[in-house]
Amino acid sequence: MLKAGVLGAGHLGKIHLRLLKQSDNYDLVGFYDADETNGRKVEAEFGYKFFNSIDALIDAVDVVDIVTPTLSHYDCAIKAISKGKHIFIEKPITNTVEEAEHIRELLAEHNLRGQVGHVERFNPAFLAVKDDIKSPMFIESHRLAEFNPRGTDVPVVLDLMIHDIDIILSVVKSKVKHISASGVAVISNSPDIANARIEFENGCVANLTASRISLKKMRKARFFQKDAYISVDFLDKKCEVVKMKDAPETIGDFDMVLQNAEGVKKQIYFDNPHVENNNSILDELNAFAVAINNNEAPIVTLHDGTEALRVATQIINCF
Repeated sequence: MLKAGVLGAGHLGKIHLRLLKQSDNYDLVGFYDADETNGRKVEAEFGYKFFNSIDALIDAVDVVDIVTPTLSHYDCAIKAISKGKHIFIEKPITNTVEEAEHIRELLAEHNLRGQVGHVERFNPAFLAVKDDIKSPMFIESHRLAEFNPRGTDVPVVLDLMIHDIDIILSVVKSKVKHISASGVAVISNSPDIANARIEFENGCVANLTASRISLKKMRKARFFQKDAYISVDFLDKKCEVVKMKDAPETIGDFDMVLQNAEGVKKQIYFDNPHVENNNSILDELNAFAVAINNNEAPIVTLHDGTEALRVATQIINCF
C-alpha cells in the first residue's frame, strides 16, 4: 500500500480523504490545510490526522494528492516532486501552461509519476462507449450547472469546460488547427457562460458550451463519425450508440433503412452498451496507484492535463 497524504480539505478534498481511506491501494496518513481552523474541524469530525505544516505531511507519504485551489497547485507540486513524491493533481493542472510544463519537466527529472484529476475519463458511460468512438468528425458538448459561488475564482472554461476539452482531446487523434470562442461574465468577474469551436487538422470540429448559471444541470456529449452516432450523458451515466451498415438485400418488416440520393441503402441499428456502475474518483485514484506500482504511464498523464489547459487558455484568450 502506498502512503498517501492530501493537500486541501475543502469540499473535494474531503471526498478524496474518504475515498483514500476506503481504498485497498493506499494507506491514508493524513492531510494538510492552509486554514488551521478548518483542518482541526475536519480532524475532529472524521478522525483523519491533521498535519500543521505542508512539509511535514509531504515527508510522511509516498503520494501527494493535491486538492487545493488552482492557484496553489504549482507550488504544492514543485515542493512534493522536489522531495521525491508522486503527485495526483486535481484539474486544471495549474494556473498557466508554463507552470504545467515546468512540473512535467521536474517530474521526469526525478523519475516520478503524476496524474491529473480529469475524472470524466473514468465516467462509466464514457468507458462503455470509448472503444466505439473512432475518428469522430463532429463533436458537440454541453456542460451546464446551477450557480455555485465555489469555483467562480476561475472562468467557466477552467471550472467546467475543461472536462470536455480533455475528453475531446483524448478521442481526436489530431492537432488543433484553429479555435474561436466567446464568453460572457454575468454574475462573476470572469465568464460564466462560454462557447468554443475547436477545429482540428484532420477536419474534425468540436463545438463546446459551458455555463454555470443554468437553471438545470446537463453534461452531455455527442460524437458523429462515419456510419455512427454516439451520445454520452456524463450526469445520468447513460450512453447510446447508433450505427449504420449496408442494408441486406431482403429487408425485414422491422428493419430501419435509409436510402440516399444515389440509391445507397443503409440499415440503422441501435446498441446500448452496459454501463458498469462505479465511483469515478475512487477509480482514478486506484488507477494511479496501479500506474505507480507497475511503473507505467497513468491513464491521464501530466501531458494530457497540460494540453487540456493549453486549449482552455487559448479559448479564454479569445474573449
